[in-house]
Amino acid sequence: MKAVEYQKSNTKSIWLRIRRNWGLYLLLFPAVFLLICFTYKPMYGVLISFKEYRPASGIWGSNWADPWYKYFKKFFDSYQFMTTIKNTLTITIYSLLVFPIPIILALSVNQMRGGKYKKVFQTVTYMPHFISTVVMVGLITLLLSPGSGIFGAICSLVGVKAPNLMGSAGAFKHLYVWSDIWQHAGWDSIIYIAALSSVDPTLYEAATVDGATKLQKIMYVDIPMLIPTAVIMLIMRMGGIMSLGFEKVYLMQNDLNLSSSEVISTYVYKIGVINTQYSYSAAINLFSTIISFVLLITVNKISRTVSENSLW
Repeated sequence: MKAVEYQKSNTKSIWLRIRRNWGLYLLLFPAVFLLICFTYKPMYGVLISFKEYRPASGIWGSNWADPWYKYFKKFFDSYQFMTTIKNTLTITIYSLLVFPIPIILALSVNQMRGGKYKKVFQTVTYMPHFISTVVMVGLITLLLSPGSGIFGAICSLVGVKAPNLMGSAGAFKHLYVWSDIWQHAGWDSIIYIAALSSVDPTLYEAATVDGATKLQKIMYVDIPMLIPTAVIMLIMRMGGIMSLGFEKVYLMQNDLNLSSSEVISTYVYKIGVINTQYSYSAAINLFSTIISFVLLITVNKISRTVSENSLW
């Protein structure tokens, strides 16, 4: 009886809060509506993974696959399973290993005292972020071309035959990760610079009085202040470990480097859009999404247990 009364009073308080703040909820409504329409409503499309999907029949009109895990098993048994998983994990883990670079950049910017030089440096490091992926890959191709690129010209100048880096399977992951760092490290450092700007100046003054050097201030003042932000960013990165960006990989991909550049996202595109095997591609994509979700939950739980920093 008490539980029913509590539920009724709680419901009344919710409606009372809505009536009092109806203007704020009205402003919130368009965002919630768009989120439902474009994020939650399309989720029923995962049913394609368990059906013999035919566009003419629609999702509900298509027959269920027999057995229901038919397309998941097909992917696990395919020769591309280990290749795509290995390539995706290799590039993503490589990217995670260089995760501290934006932090180092933010610490460097924070130590700059010349206002004009600092602004110029930040602008120069931020600018590559606004270059589109298509233009970025075009620049990489032109620069590294063994025949007409700057890299080829330098090699010719010193009398060395220029290797075809864009056609090298071994060089693909290095080109992808380091070009990504060059393009986004400056932009990614903004959140860390913002965290450093909130550090209490009295901490630096106390450290100076105690005779601390610049390196010691970074070690004992700046880095502890950045750890909560860095942990949250790392958790979010781990959640997308299987969702390697499609556009850049696909544009950099060619027949010569395919053994190292075929990742889950490009394979799903080729199977689903080019070969029109919709159920098969949906099953592969659902598999990678589930893995990413499990990793996100696991890493978040570990972080909350170890450091008390987590997304929720």
